[in-house]
Amino acid sequence: MQETKRQKQIAQLLQKELSDIFLRIGFNIVDGGMISIASIKMTPDLLEARVYLSMFQIKAPSEMLEKIKDRTGEIKKELGNRVGKQLRRVPELAFFLDDTLDYVFKMEELFKRIKEEDPNKDNK
Repeated sequence: MQETKRQKQIAQLLQKELSDIFLRIGFNIVDGGMISIASIKMTPDLLEARVYLSMFQIKAPSEMLEKIKDRTGEIKKELGNRVGKQLRRVPELAFFLDDTLDYVFKMEELFKRIKEEDPNKDNK
């Protein structure tokens, strides 16, 4: 289903504010790795925001995701202070791992392996 203009506007607003909150809390750089908000998808009723996190060089992404989920209340409260005047209700936050970067690396590795296995295939 296509996202409405309002869903996209709110998702953009939340992404900007959550990025600032993550920076303030210290979740953006952890143990030499980086966490960024890859995207946010809003439900049609605007009551839930699905936040997809991209983790780069984080040793245990699932454990880090659990740490973030444990602090959801604190994050939502801070978000409410920032966007409370612009939204009737602050949406519930649901955090997920964004694995598109991992998928891209796996695909590149597969293409590299295919090319190494049969380098003369292109010349036939």
